[in-house]
Amino acid sequence: MPGRLLNFAIVPLLLMLVAWEKPHVNQKSKPRIDQWVDSVMSSMTAEQRIGQLFMVAAYSNKDKKHTAEIEELITKHNLGGLIFFQGGPYRQAVLTNRYQSLAKVPLLIAMDAEWGLSMRLDSTISFPKQMTLGAIEDNKLVYTMGSEVARQCNRLGVHVNFAPVVDINSNPRNPIIGMRSFGEDKKNVALKGIAYMKGMQNNRVMANAKHFPGHGDTGTDSHLTLPVIMHSKERLSEIELFPFRELIKDSIMSIMVAHIHVPAYDNAKNKATTLSKYVVTDLLKNEMKFKGLVFTDALNMKGVSNFYKPGEVDVLALLAGNDVLLYAEDVPLAIKKIATAIKNKEITQEEIDERVRKILRAKYWAGLDHTPQIDLKNLYADLNDTQAKAVQQELFEKAITLVKNDHKLLPIKIVDTASFASVSIGIDKDNAFQKSLDKYAPFKHYSVPNKYAEEAFYDNILKELLSHEVVVVGLHNTNPWNNKDYGITENSRKFIEKLHKAHPNVVLSVFANPYSLKHFDQYPHVICGFEDNETTNRIVPQIIFGALSPSGKLPVTVSESLPIGTGLITQNLDRLRYGQPESVGLNGSSLAKVDSIFNKAIEDGATPGGQVLIAKDGMVVYNKSFGHMTYDREQPVTESTIYDIASITKVAGTMQAVMFLHEKGLLDLNQKASYYLPELKNTNKADLIVKDILGHQAGLVPFIPYWKKTMDTNGFSPTCYARQKDEEHPYEVVPGVYSIGSIEDSLWKWTVESDMLKKKKKEKYRYVYSDLGFYIMKRISEKLLNQPINEFLQQNFYDPMGMSTMGYNPLCKFEQGCIAPTEDDKLFRRTVIRGTVHDQGAAMLGGVAGHAGLFSNANDLAILLQMHLQKGRYGGYQYFKPETIERFTKKQFDKNRRGLGWDKPEPDGGGPTSDLASPMTYGHTGFTGTAAWVDPEYNLIYIFLSNRVCPDANNTKLIKNNVRTVIQDQIYNSILEYNLAKE
Repeated sequence: MPGRLLNFAIVPLLLMLVAWEKPHVNQKSKPRIDQWVDSVMSSMTAEQRIGQLFMVAAYSNKDKKHTAEIEELITKHNLGGLIFFQGGPYRQAVLTNRYQSLAKVPLLIAMDAEWGLSMRLDSTISFPKQMTLGAIEDNKLVYTMGSEVARQCNRLGVHVNFAPVVDINSNPRNPIIGMRSFGEDKKNVALKGIAYMKGMQNNRVMANAKHFPGHGDTGTDSHLTLPVIMHSKERLSEIELFPFRELIKDSIMSIMVAHIHVPAYDNAKNKATTLSKYVVTDLLKNEMKFKGLVFTDALNMKGVSNFYKPGEVDVLALLAGNDVLLYAEDVPLAIKKIATAIKNKEITQEEIDERVRKILRAKYWAGLDHTPQIDLKNLYADLNDTQAKAVQQELFEKAITLVKNDHKLLPIKIVDTASFASVSIGIDKDNAFQKSLDKYAPFKHYSVPNKYAEEAFYDNILKELLSHEVVVVGLHNTNPWNNKDYGITENSRKFIEKLHKAHPNVVLSVFANPYSLKHFDQYPHVICGFEDNETTNRIVPQIIFGALSPSGKLPVTVSESLPIGTGLITQNLDRLRYGQPESVGLNGSSLAKVDSIFNKAIEDGATPGGQVLIAKDGMVVYNKSFGHMTYDREQPVTESTIYDIASITKVAGTMQAVMFLHEKGLLDLNQKASYYLPELKNTNKADLIVKDILGHQAGLVPFIPYWKKTMDTNGFSPTCYARQKDEEHPYEVVPGVYSIGSIEDSLWKWTVESDMLKKKKKEKYRYVYSDLGFYIMKRISEKLLNQPINEFLQQNFYDPMGMSTMGYNPLCKFEQGCIAPTEDDKLFRRTVIRGTVHDQGAAMLGGVAGHAGLFSNANDLAILLQMHLQKGRYGGYQYFKPETIERFTKKQFDKNRRGLGWDKPEPDGGGPTSDLASPMTYGHTGFTGTAAWVDPEYNLIYIFLSNRVCPDANNTKLIKNNVRTVIQDQIYNSILEYNLAKE
């Protein structure tokens, strides 16, 4: 996935670290950093210098009293920095600006943002936790995440991120590290720690390796007590210290020391490593030669605060060798205690000054040689842009792990002959997981919102599930901690066990800590989603149906049958996948302008609502619904709303049959239509060539208002219609009106007898768009197929591809409320048309015609077009040969823009597409306010669905204002702007 324009050159961190240790030289020859440090040092009193050692906790969700306390620490005690905790980004930015303006020396701002700002702040993006990252094979992606986290930190005025955690989580019962670790393999932990570190530090955010000397093999929480690690020095050096050593050898700028007790290094009773000179000075600084900043872990944690009072603990931490005292509980008292320690010669002023200089050099590196101000404008948008979401998406995609596929059920290839059900445990129905499943196959969904539900409740759902051939289970609402059994209840486990015993085809999707898989390692088809959020919920269905191929590997050992490194790869079936614009070379900010274009169309009364879908490189990056189904605004449009796609039926319906017949050698494009339909012989249509019919240059008149021939002075003629459906009147025109069975013969007779366009004798017919040609092509197709065209299309295309909303006569499958109404027809049917086809001729035929009659939502129409864009391949099947697609979709004629059946751009511009579309583009538009375009040059699909004819077909604002093409223009602008940004 393309990244931002980042500074990939290695920042000379080692030189910076060396500079921190330089002896004094002549002032004029000193580097600028030393000049600045000397200047700041000389401006501070001894007590003010001590104040620089402290970094205290700040919150943006607390009251004015808290803010005043922080301000007093800054102004009275020359505080060195702040670590921000809970709150919101805008509130934090406002406070940061205020605090920085009060500081004598600019503050070093830090956060615990291990998985991004959302670890502490609302309204921000949550990147994967480190255990999830541990499953990713490509460490460049971890670097990309570090770069993106750094960008967001920079935007928010944060200079230090207390990440990465490089503890090796070798203890599955660890109550505090767990998902915060990259895993149990020391090399994987070190490599990913380096990648994350470099991503941040190469973009001017200081990384911090924690928790030295290693918190991974602990069974207690240092927030609550003092954990003890009884390993030998040899074991600690071989395992726990390995990642720290590797990061130090590279360029880590800071390290945090843990509150743990390690007798191998310091056996003094209850001595936390944070307070141990043997650990901080002798081991870290001297033996491991670390020259960067050493931070204590929070000094309010029970691992130290249980044994030492405020002020006292700060002095001990300083004596141990720490440089920055984090989360001190009483700064004024601690400053006094440190001053006393200096006076008592427990520590020298020179040692204090040396540490202050290190802190100041870090500030200079972070750009704090001047007082910074955060720009508050567009802050939320900048922190939540689509580039960041693209990074998040790819990380989760590459992490999610298929751990069991014993019966090779995955990926699910066949979707038309199996019945599917899903059950989501711990979440309400209609969630992101189930909505994503619906994009691939028709599902019956169940849910257990309360995971603590009684066993009887689970059993009732179990009975329902057994009637389906494939069952997908989503395990949600988990937590990362083993001491709470990862939030997975006993009853839910019993239910899953019963389901597997009773059903052979169950796919279990566990959105939880990988250690939780110990409960499910005996089941045949299991996916580890690691975390439970909308992103992972959308990705797992894509893996289940082969839109994505899984590549993650377990970063820890779960059980004997699921060791570290477990992870299966399955076939990619080339189905549509779903992601972010930047992942495929579109500028998300530019693409977001589509929203305002469509909303303006609604405001102008061009349409009450609609859907827009954009896909590139096989990924849907924009699928939004706008407005309402009608102007009364009672029912909003959703992604599942079904539209009458009008003349798109010609290409999405009839042309699929025509292309099939041509490919099978049953239909010759250069043959006369009368060869296939002998009734055309001896008529004015005897010499019509199939190719000319498909190119709308056969001389057929544009349309015939057949319906007028079936009306009398009172309305519907009783010779043609009845109010009840029966054997004689099988075709529903609208609910309550049924046409006579012979109506198709009548329409065909009128078509055959219709006039031809005028032309001079030896001239060819010019291009004139006509519906009549597709009456002819439908009849030819059904004769050669020996099957009704709607049945053929459903069986051979729509159902196998999982297009559950596409088809004729949607009222046979869906409630009327799922379908957007079209015209309030005051002439023919004299009612609001909803769920029956808008086109009068198609309605008379019972909703199935060659030129109109299909209904669909945007997603299903995109599936069909994606198959064409992929040269006939979709879902693991080859529906057409590549040459067939090319043959029909290319421009055919000199003075006619059309392909065979398919519409194309006007070569000189001003046609039905954006003038920016490539000449290879093909698709069609529809009278009801629809458009569907494929551009192979850009690997692009654009779908626009609306009901602009509601309630009046004379409303042409959508057409006059070029709404569809203006949106298409914006898509191409988005590609251009993305490419310009890359340059």
